[in-house]
Amino acid sequence: PALHRLSHYLLAHYQKGTRPVRDWRTTTNVAIDLMVYAILSVDEKNQVLTTYIWYRQHWTDEFLRWDPARFDNLTQISLPAESIWVPDILINEFVDVGKSPHVPYVYVGHHGEVQNLKPIQVMTACSLDIYNFPFDVQNCSLTFTSWLHHIRDINLSLWRQPELVKFDRSVFMNQGEWELLYVLSRFQEFSVKSSDSYAEMKFYVVIRRRPLFYTVSLLLPSIFLMVMDIVGFYLPPNSGERVSFKITLLLGYSVFLIIVSDTLPATAVGTPLIGIYFVVCMALLVISLTETILIVRLVHKQDLQPHVPEWVKRLLLERATVLLCIQDGRTFSPSRTQSSDISREVENNDSAAKLSHHGCEDPRECEAAGAVRPAPAFAGQAEGSPLMHSILREITAIRQFLEKREEFRDVAREWLQVGYVLDVLLFRAYLAAVLAYSITLGTLWSVWRDA
Repeated sequence: PALHRLSHYLLAHYQKGTRPVRDWRTTTNVAIDLMVYAILSVDEKNQVLTTYIWYRQHWTDEFLRWDPARFDNLTQISLPAESIWVPDILINEFVDVGKSPHVPYVYVGHHGEVQNLKPIQVMTACSLDIYNFPFDVQNCSLTFTSWLHHIRDINLSLWRQPELVKFDRSVFMNQGEWELLYVLSRFQEFSVKSSDSYAEMKFYVVIRRRPLFYTVSLLLPSIFLMVMDIVGFYLPPNSGERVSFKITLLLGYSVFLIIVSDTLPATAVGTPLIGIYFVVCMALLVISLTETILIVRLVHKQDLQPHVPEWVKRLLLERATVLLCIQDGRTFSPSRTQSSDISREVENNDSAAKLSHHGCEDPRECEAAGAVRPAPAFAGQAEGSPLMHSILREITAIRQFLEKREEFRDVAREWLQVGYVLDVLLFRAYLAAVLAYSITLGTLWSVWRDA
């Protein structure tokens, strides 16, 4: 058969250990091509990229030529790759041998053109930048070069035009986490310590992560928790519900960070921006809880609380309310001190007049009593009575107790007014900090994407 005769004719005296040129000065030109089939994994911690590519080589073997007329017009034959000379072209970034299928044959044309086509699982080292995770774009290079032969012996070139290689996604599996943007190619010469030069063909595989999954599972829950923290400021500051609510939010955010810690990429050289975002959000929640504890402690009713200092009243209840365009703090909960003084003075005058009218023996007792006698008919009988003196003393003690309690209430009411104004002030400062942080974060991502 023609195939058998041609195979025996080509390989009978073939020397596969020698570069296939008749003149040793002739350079063997190897044209290579690459098509990315799939992005299998991106290991940020170990800085390893695993891809599956379709790799093609083409060179001319001067000892594999024949006349097709002698062999039934055969112009192409497949021969075992182990039986002929194959260039020692490797990938410099190789870090591990992948599970690539073995292709035992190559195609040979009657002019000596050899085509070696094979799929390769490539595990290569790549400098992965995860600062903008999950909106990151990675650029990893695959450098093909002859490990031994100089450029005088083996030179490299592209099989296809660079424009065709750049946007070729015909075989790419486009349903994974990573999206192939383009493949750049560049030829260069490489030398070590002024020795002979080596030919290199670099392919830059540029891929982009699809961020939808991470946006839904990482960013949105964090944003929702921060929004609920801001809404929590509308709870009354004098109630303990706000503290428990914010503690629950902080606990929920801590559990959320524990869950997403396995999702975030871990490297020893840097931290992704989203990790800094989570840490700052946790710090904002802690600041919010601290502010809430301060306000609740300030407005909580305490019997031994002193009066609000005058400088605090001027600073918060007068100037701060005008600056923040909020209702005057003195009208939040009207103080009853002035009205109590006026009513007390009226009652004292009325009681003194009535007691003087009925003739008290001791004007100081009448003044201390400050109460109206039950009936004028018994005024004369009650004068000088020990029972009446005891009743007046009891009434005086009750009045002093009520006045003291009312004073405590007025003090608590004043602190409540101060707490309301301070709560509004801190809430607006907290809201401004959250907005400034959000704008800064969005600007950083936008600047990176534009760059």
